[in-house]
Amino acid sequence: MTDQAQKPVATIYRMVMDKHVCPYGLKAVYLLRRKGFAVDDHWLTTREETDAFKAEHGVKTTPQTFIDGQRIGGYDDLRRYFGLKSPDPEAVSYVPVLVVFATAAALALAASFAVSGNPFTLRSGEWFVAFSMMILAMLKLQDLDKFATMFLGFDLLARRWVPYGYVYPFLEWAAGALMAARALDWLSIPVASFIGTIGAVSVIYAVYIQRRDLKCACVGGSSRVPLGFVSLTENLAMVAMAGWMLLRPM
Repeated sequence: MTDQAQKPVATIYRMVMDKHVCPYGLKAVYLLRRKGFAVDDHWLTTREETDAFKAEHGVKTTPQTFIDGQRIGGYDDLRRYFGLKSPDPEAVSYVPVLVVFATAAALALAASFAVSGNPFTLRSGEWFVAFSMMILAMLKLQDLDKFATMFLGFDLLARRWVPYGYVYPFLEWAAGALMAARALDWLSIPVASFIGTIGAVSVIYAVYIQRRDLKCACVGGSSRVPLGFVSLTENLAMVAMAGWMLLRPM
């Protein structure tokens, strides 16, 4: 017998159309093969064929996988069948923040090395904070209205003047850019001090005094990062950067 014949067989039905190939179907096929299954791959090539399949099996989605004649279900069901965790869209995650800081750090070290031949300089520390501010602002600006709505949930100034929620990311981005360039200190220092102080006070009041359980708007309106340490650190870093630039020698 060949190796292919010795493999257990899984049957999968998935959408493969001219203008749409189901990504979860592709992931399910890959997972089955990675788990050592030979895949009997059935393509649903029209909307009518797909709807008829769903009606026949009483399911709402495809792909659908069958193993030993038993319907396992969709991609998430298949992962659970193999003892794998399925991502929870509501679960807390610090990954976005870690990626931002790692990217900012890499950019700062690279810029410092390109300029001075040494990645570890005072300038790289300044750039790290400035680049972090700009990247975080960029994420907020991807969906400004969604960010502003989340921001209104805890920011003390935005609650008194709603447009501040829409202005904030632009101020953070501009202050970061000016600080990275060491340009217009008379503007960047007060802006960073102001928004950082208001932000820090707002977070302390909402999280540590009112004890509210909120999501952080620091990486945009779709954040699953809890409001607290991360947002407080972002704001305190802006204040500290402003103070450093005010006191440091040119």
